[in-house]
Amino acid sequence: MEMILGAQLFTLREYTQTEKDLDFSLGKVAEMGYTTVQISAIGPIPAEKVREVCDRHGLKIVLTHTDPNRILNDTEAVIREHDVMGCDYIGIGMMPPKYRTPEWLCHFAEDYREPARKIAAAGKLLMYHNHNLEFEKFGGKLVLDTLLESFAPEELGFTLDTFWIQMGGADVCDWLEKLSDRIPCVHLKDMSVKGMDPIMAPVMEGNLNFPKILETLERLGKTKYLLVEQDVCQGSPFDCLKRSYDNLHALGYR
Repeated sequence: MEMILGAQLFTLREYTQTEKDLDFSLGKVAEMGYTTVQISAIGPIPAEKVREVCDRHGLKIVLTHTDPNRILNDTEAVIREHDVMGCDYIGIGMMPPKYRTPEWLCHFAEDYREPARKIAAAGKLLMYHNHNLEFEKFGGKLVLDTLLESFAPEELGFTLDTFWIQMGGADVCDWLEKLSDRIPCVHLKDMSVKGMDPIMAPVMEGNLNFPKILETLERLGKTKYLLVEQDVCQGSPFDCLKRSYDNLHALGYR
């Protein structure tokens, strides 16, 4: 399966809050060479307009990060919006705070299983994006393992994030192997160091073993979209997205 490069628009969140800004920013993204995008942290722009702007620049919407409260309480409307955008993956960007405790973690599956099943019945998939908090252990078990066991594969996929796996003290390739059937989308971001502090870096410009990560993804053959994200940039986020694209394109990805 060919893995297609995409831009995670959270990287450009300061520049996507109005339709005009979104249009300009997506023009720049298309010029870099990207053909797909993840919609995340943009302004209150109707789905029809988002699709129109993306179509104008030849960009396919492949994943979103959507307000978890809307996924939970307005599931049908969220599905309709994703139909309009032509998007099959509906993402939760981060676990809501109340579930991040030993007492309440079990309620996440109890609350989101029914929305997940409605999303699956509509031919889409609910996706969960990890940070490092999923590598905390409650009662000796990783939060991420609890999530895996709480949902069937057709109910919940995972947008594994290379940087945050490393920040959780785990091995990126081990988790790619473990979740190989549940990771249609993967977030690529690199980790560098400034003094004593880890910082995010363009892909292939930090210290993560990206040759091994990409080889593992190629061998597993289950991931459709490689979405470049850099939450915090040292300089222009447009420049960071372009450098990541150029580095990956030089290896044959597009």
